[in-house]
Amino acid sequence: MSASEDGSIRQWTRDGKPVGEPWRSDGRAVMPLAVSPDQTKVVSGSEDGRLRLWNVQGSSVVGNPWEGHSISVRCLDWSLNAREVASGSEDGTIRRWNPTTGQQIAPPIEIGYGWVHAVKYSPRGDKFASCGDNDIIRVWSKDGKLLIEIKGHDDWVNSLCWSKDSAYIFSGSGDMTIRKWQSIDGKELVVLRGHTSDVRSVCLSPDERHLVSASSDCSVRIWDLNTNEQTGDPLLHDDEPLALAIPSDGRYIASAGLDKKIYVWSFEAALKQNGNQVRFDKKLKGHASSSNDL
Repeated sequence: MSASEDGSIRQWTRDGKPVGEPWRSDGRAVMPLAVSPDQTKVVSGSEDGRLRLWNVQGSSVVGNPWEGHSISVRCLDWSLNAREVASGSEDGTIRRWNPTTGQQIAPPIEIGYGWVHAVKYSPRGDKFASCGDNDIIRVWSKDGKLLIEIKGHDDWVNSLCWSKDSAYIFSGSGDMTIRKWQSIDGKELVVLRGHTSDVRSVCLSPDERHLVSASSDCSVRIWDLNTNEQTGDPLLHDDEPLALAIPSDGRYIASAGLDKKIYVWSFEAALKQNGNQVRFDKKLKGHASSSNDL
């Protein structure tokens, strides 16, 4: 599933065929999207600051748009129990929503600096992390109280992901690095270097043995978390990749960005290749503008 600045959300089969017609609401750019844990619902964020809930089976909007943000929504995430959705915006706020009612469940969190680039619930569901237009990662309690500020990056932080046990946070930054942190105290454990431009997205493999990153250097890279080294050659895009996704079976990597295409790579082939760039299995085309999220 992909979201685009052309105002559409599209579903795809793994072999690159579109599923049904594109989903469209009001024609405005769709920025982020997030699929519910049971995969029956999708929430999307628009450049007009509104969120929309969709039924996957019927490809239809559920109820009215969720209103609160004053400008473009940049990131979304579902809590693991599906009782909350968190959103971050260019208006500098984090808002949390009841997906059943579309109403906010707490006052907005004013981060005090620019855009919110990512907000991610911990797998345990007792906290969430955020990052944005500065070099600080913040971890919040479930009730919205600031627990810790994690410092170490030298530029804004674009992307976050948690380990399954909630013990670690991984981050990708404009300083061209990926870092691993202890979530309890913010201790920096690992710095991964290799990208030559901003790291836009990071994603853990289901077995947590590898981390995948996408960068404005037009590459997707795989990192071995046992050796903390890059494995294989970069997987190359025609333009900047913005988003990554790995299915639960861990067989493929999907990446998408400014070149309006979605690349589907074999994870196994990417790990085995040595010296020769892996050929992508599929290059999905259909969006008329950049693909913002997967």
